[in-house]
Amino acid sequence: MRSSSEIDTVSKRATKASGFSWGIAEEVGKNIKTLELFGIGGIENLNAYLQQLKDHKAEGPKEILKNNSPQGISFCPFYTGTALIDAAEQVVKLKTLKFDSIDYPVLILPFINRLSYKIGKMIMVKMDEYEINLSLNQFISSNMDIQNKILKSCKSFEIHVLENKDTFKPETWERLYKLSTDTFVEESERSKTTAAGAGLVDND
Repeated sequence: MRSSSEIDTVSKRATKASGFSWGIAEEVGKNIKTLELFGIGGIENLNAYLQQLKDHKAEGPKEILKNNSPQGISFCPFYTGTALIDAAEQVVKLKTLKFDSIDYPVLILPFINRLSYKIGKMIMVKMDEYEINLSLNQFISSNMDIQNKILKSCKSFEIHVLENKDTFKPETWERLYKLSTDTFVEESERSKTTAAGAGLVDND
């Protein structure tokens, strides 16, 4: 089994050798490592994509809009992912974004997972029939199995920024909060006997 360090290094170098900058390559190395840690086929998708680039030029969006269409055949997952992170504030304002076509969309998921962490909100991604939830760089969950899939492209790629919601009832929070205040009562009583100054016994 290959170590995370090996996966990061080889992915980074292979990406650089395919014509990407060192900055992009370093991000890709981290991302492939993340995908593999989640049990998703980062290496398989990366290898297939880099082989495709020998006959297909990578294209990224010039700006992030609500509806995005490539000038060529499809968008590059690396250039699109970095553009989304750079335009985080715009993504929050738009809330819903659509890209007409993205190559090997599995490779963009770690970028969007980090975007979720950056904006502090969960993000749902729809790529054709797949629905994937990404949360604050902590987990990736899907309505369908993507662990061993090589997804060459998706015709429709949507990003939905979700509003954060409590998972508990207001009354549950109130009960827990009230219980937490007992700590302050205990500390207050303890301070009367142990704080600076005379205690219960004053030998003076």
